Amino acid sequence: MIRLEGITKSFAQLQVLKGIDLNIDKGEVVSIVGPSGAGKTTLLQIMGTLDRADSGKIIINGTDVSRLKEKELSSFRNNEIGFVFQFHQLLPEFTALENITIPALIKGLSAGEAKKKALEMLDFLGLKERAAHKPSELSGGEKQRVAVARALINNPSVILADEPSGSLDSKNKEELHNLFFKLRDKFGQTFIIVTHDEGLATKTDRTIHMMDGRIIL
Repeated sequence: MIRLEGITKSFAQLQVLKGIDLNIDKGEVVSIVGPSGAGKTTLLQIMGTLDRADSGKIIINGTDVSRLKEKELSSFRNNEIGFVFQFHQLLPEFTALENITIPALIKGLSAGEAKKKALEMLDFLGLKERAAHKPSELSGGEKQRVAVARALINNPSVILADEPSGSLDSKNKEELHNLFFKLRDKFGQTFIIVTHDEGLATKTDRTIHMMDGRIIL
């Protein structure tokens, strides 16, 4: 499903990733853990095609993304990868429904089709009655579920989450963690989650430990 071979990345004189080899199977829920500065977020951004490696190969769902040009990469990202961030990154001037439709509109769906899919996602996540509310009118847990719905609307093969529960209280954190497994079981997506949360890491199918830009046992 995802294969990384010899991934390196430096910023100026600092080498952040030092030859990462990694295989992740379809439908796995994988956590990446390690101390600050280990390279976790940089690795996630490279897997998500938000940044390019200095060297190495990345194959996602049969496509060697290392070879894609920027326009091809943007289209691939929109179709194949969903993102969930720690602080949800919802646009404050738009409603929950409008935020969720954005990736579908970028993909080329009509406004009507995008709205229909967004409402289906909101209903599945128990938020249909919050469709017309803006982020400032939603709780922390609701905002993050809206962000999850936005990540899922194009039915991507991979969901990448960077500290997704870091800003949530314990109740909402537990609900979000359980949601990831529910979504995997229903939609079959692969989840890769960077986290400092030991409770989440112990629940995932596999935990990848990083330190000083390398994967360790």
